[in-house]
Amino acid sequence: MKTVAFFNNKGGVGKTSLAFHISWMLKKLGHNVLAADFDPQANLTRMCMDESRIEKVLQNKQSAFNALEPLIQGTGDIKNADIYKVTEGFGLLPGSLELSGIEADFSDSWPKCMDGNPRSFRVITAFSRLMKQAGEEWKADWGVIDMGPNLGAINRAVLIASNYVVFPLGPDLFSFQGLKNVGNFLNRWKKEWDDRKDKKPDSLNFALPEGDMVPVGYVMMRHSIRHDRPVQAYQRWMNKMPIAYRKYVLQEREMDTPSEQDQYLLAHLKDYRSLMPMAQEKTKPIFLLKPGDGAIGAHYNAVQECYKDFKSLTKKIISTCEKNTSV
Repeated sequence: MKTVAFFNNKGGVGKTSLAFHISWMLKKLGHNVLAADFDPQANLTRMCMDESRIEKVLQNKQSAFNALEPLIQGTGDIKNADIYKVTEGFGLLPGSLELSGIEADFSDSWPKCMDGNPRSFRVITAFSRLMKQAGEEWKADWGVIDMGPNLGAINRAVLIASNYVVFPLGPDLFSFQGLKNVGNFLNRWKKEWDDRKDKKPDSLNFALPEGDMVPVGYVMMRHSIRHDRPVQAYQRWMNKMPIAYRKYVLQEREMDTPSEQDQYLLAHLKDYRSLMPMAQEKTKPIFLLKPGDGAIGAHYNAVQECYKDFKSLTKKIISTCEKNTSV
């Protein structure tokens, strides 16, 4: 199973919506998909199931947090995850607000790995091992990971579980600053994990994740379109992203490359506005809305356009990941 995380420390850029739609499109393209909601806000879970089902999941202790609970409480190691079947070929590890309460444990465990502490290695690799176990059970080809918009210890452990990383961005100053932040932290965490892997104690009976975190590219989200081009106010920031991506994520020399020609720009995705609430009400992606769901007239044309956009984007993510030889 190849795992792809969608990561940005700036909120409101459509990160969860992107992970949700990519998961669905992977399924539509014939892949078996396991999505993991490792964002304590649990927005991906809300997109995949209605409130009554979420209530049952939480009452029955079937969230991703509950699979980690024995390890965090000191009563054992992680247990097998409960996988919610969204549809045939698409499973979900449901999220929970309770994840936010274990941030300190992941923070405390990070430095202790340098001392070869066995429990600390179990904690830091918990998300990776959870994904591996659930992926094997679901027979998944792809794992899609949604994360919180922060640079905290949980996200560091989640990224260690990720082969690839996609960066959703908005065409604005704060996305530009966010890209600089996540690029610097991503490279730092990868190096620090490489240092820690050498300290693995012999008593551990599992292989450590490589912590590849290979950058796949970025997606420009939610920009207004006029005559098939972004409005001028946004174009300025879109033109800055290729330079920032190379400098801070890839750590290459600066290159003044127009965004339309940037090989790392995976897609421009516009805001589908009123279609999103419609899709959320039906717990389905925009591109599967039917006239019976209210997608009629111009809305139906937008649904078809959305399908083409996400099909193209998903195929590009697949091909870019498969071309990378380090994983």
